[in-house]
Amino acid sequence: MKVHFLAGLSLSVLLAACAAFQGAGDIAQGREAMFTGNYKAALGHFQSAEQVDPNYIYSTELQEGVSSYLGRAQYLTGNYAQARQTLEKALSQNQDDNVARLYLGLAWARQGERQKGLQDIDAAMKGIYDFVDYITDTFRFSYGRDWDPGRDIRSGIERDRAMIASGKIDWPTLIADGESIAMNIEQEPDIVRREEEQGRRHIFRR
Repeated sequence: MKVHFLAGLSLSVLLAACAAFQGAGDIAQGREAMFTGNYKAALGHFQSAEQVDPNYIYSTELQEGVSSYLGRAQYLTGNYAQARQTLEKALSQNQDDNVARLYLGLAWARQGERQKGLQDIDAAMKGIYDFVDYITDTFRFSYGRDWDPGRDIRSGIERDRAMIASGKIDWPTLIADGESIAMNIEQEPDIVRREEEQGRRHIFRR
């Protein structure tokens, strides 16, 4: 009896590990497709990840789940109503996912609910700004110095939040800026990792 229990437990662990591995691969491929503008392909990869392991968390500083990525791809392919539902689910799982919150606000705005969307857009931009500030300050003597080194992300947020505060909102500009900020912060960990890897190779060659 004990042998059967252990065998069943081992199989469950193995299946969970396989699901996590496949989910990680689907998310990685989906992110690459998203970065190159192939949003339909990204949507397919994220849908596959949801089927395999809906609770998978992509392991970067941003700690984003499958629903977060799926909702973004739905937004980027123009399915704003479905994106809202998925992104609200993502935020119920992780209230600190500011990228998901930003896309949720943008989806509301795209559907004409601008005042409702504005709250999420502003809150998300503040959250992203504070997060980048935390990384660059707390880890300033290591990888933090490579995060947003030219302050492009934070400067964009400052401009957009000033526009929001003024009440004179250029909506096409705000939406375009929001989409750009969301994509840039998503790529930032990848850029930092590549720069660290290049630095290590340079040291090794010397």
